[in-house]
Amino acid sequence: MQGTTLPAPAGGLTEERPPASRRLPAVVYVLALGTFLMGTTEFVVAGLLPEIASDLQVSVARAGLAITVFAAGMIIGAPLMSMLTLRLPARWTLVLALGVFAAGHVIAAVGDGFALVLAARFLTALATGAFWAVANVVATRAAGPAASSRAVGVVGSGAMLANVVGVPLGAFAGQLMGWRGPFWILAVLAVAAMALIARSVPHETSGGQTVSIRSELSALRSGRLWLVLAACATMSAGVLGTYTYIAPLLTGRAGIAAGLVPLVLVGFGAGALAGFLVGGRAGDVRPYATTITAAASAAVVLLALGLLSVFAVPTVVLVALLGLVGFLGTPVLIALGVRFAGKAPTLGSALTVSAFNLGTAAGSWIAGQALDSSFQAAGPAMVGAAMAALALVPTITIALIQGRRSGPAFG
Repeated sequence: MQGTTLPAPAGGLTEERPPASRRLPAVVYVLALGTFLMGTTEFVVAGLLPEIASDLQVSVARAGLAITVFAAGMIIGAPLMSMLTLRLPARWTLVLALGVFAAGHVIAAVGDGFALVLAARFLTALATGAFWAVANVVATRAAGPAASSRAVGVVGSGAMLANVVGVPLGAFAGQLMGWRGPFWILAVLAVAAMALIARSVPHETSGGQTVSIRSELSALRSGRLWLVLAACATMSAGVLGTYTYIAPLLTGRAGIAAGLVPLVLVGFGAGALAGFLVGGRAGDVRPYATTITAAASAAVVLLALGLLSVFAVPTVVLVALLGLVGFLGTPVLIALGVRFAGKAPTLGSALTVSAFNLGTAAGSWIAGQALDSSFQAAGPAMVGAAMAALALVPTITIALIQGRRSGPAFG
């Protein structure tokens, strides 16, 4: 599967562009269903922490480790699982990942100890990282090089839709059925998705006999890939590091009632969903301009959020706008990671998943420290602006390198 090189047009991601009316293959939308489940499980725990803490007799702060452990599993799991499943056809890697995903949720649902729940969350995260990495490659191959960013955008939009629909429904189900209920539901849906994936993903995405770990690791020699990973990490650190502490900013600084915070977060999720879809389309036409615009816009919006967060209405608007611009460049960066990895596209995709999660973890820690600064609740947004601005360095460098190789730098 990983052993077949993706076609790399000389002009970047803009050649062989299909007509605007061309539809993406159905398998892309099936993969988006899978990322919807993955995105739901990643974030739904945040709304269930008090119930988990009470049932398992731990503090809410300790229950929050269920989120931290999941992030760690994603960072490690994406590249690790892509290597361990190197000789498996893509279709069966995806099915296996969903099977492990379902098993992890069953273990968590029946577990009677916090340590077991943490282990199940880590196992689930490993499967999530593997699924996402392979899904991006399958989607880009199915769509072709001229629509690769759009395909990645649709796949990623499943996770963004999870923030708008899946997480609120999961929290509601948790109130009705207890915190274990959403875990059972996700396990059942994952089993159903296994059958759908098995029928939808083409047979030809295997490549088992022509790959080796050595050839996969050769992708790490690509300087352009490392620039993409740097852009992924810095963008995620700025945007999601700030988002981690958005509630104190909304309630303590903007004066928004706590009961209205979920509605503001839905606005962020809707903006992120739009950003994924718009960025995917724009990235197939102007990939480098899209990533540069995303980084610059995120820095400006974060700075404005820090400065204007004493006003409720501008804050609500800026939070939704942050979701839009914060994820505008994400599908393009993933598509570039796949392309610049050469003969190891799945490893390239996996590393972008790890970079985004590593950036989120580091950005959240830095943003937490900023809460104690003179900016107080606005501190995360101010340092987030600086981190997003740092993403301009790798994105502009990539554009200049590509410009020297194939014409206009911002095409």
